[in-house]
Amino acid sequence: MNFYPQERIALFVDGANLYAAARALGFDIDYKRLLDLFADKGYLIRAFYYTALVEDQEYSSIRPLVDWLDYNGYTMVTKPTKEFIDITGRRKIKGNMDIEIAIDMMEMSSNLDHIVLFSGDGDFRYLVEAVQRKGVRVTVVSTMRTQPPMVADELRRQADNFLELQDLTPEIERVHGDRDEAQSQSQKFLETA
Repeated sequence: MNFYPQERIALFVDGANLYAAARALGFDIDYKRLLDLFADKGYLIRAFYYTALVEDQEYSSIRPLVDWLDYNGYTMVTKPTKEFIDITGRRKIKGNMDIEIAIDMMEMSSNLDHIVLFSGDGDFRYLVEAVQRKGVRVTVVSTMRTQPPMVADELRRQADNFLELQDLTPEIERVHGDRDEAQSQSQKFLETA
């Protein structure tokens, strides 16, 4: 990884995107290990985690993960999902967090040297370019080792660095015998989403 010890770093985690990439690669993420990995690379200023929540349910299985992350070093950014009926008449749930990620990244960029974006969404290409113009280096973490690749080619090319998520597996994979209950329950929710 291309980090410098004196850098001010922030993580921007698109929760749904990262979960889908890790699941496609066949592993679960240990969010404590993920935080520790990047805290060792420089001055970790902030780690944002973005996810939409289904608000009308009496119990949401992602809530334990959100609470755990909130108490263990992550800044949680959540919003309620929106429900709609598509043109075929099927009920769909939408919870896009792109605007929240973009606003927070632009606001934080003047206080950072290096941004790590955990998403493969090509919609972020122009955002990455905008923070690069402010002098901030951007590393994108996603995967090209799935079929199809989960990172948009234009985002990967725009980034200063690209980290293949699968290459981080030994450092961030959850050891299943040592699962945290909150992280374990959240996996059940994400598998049904």
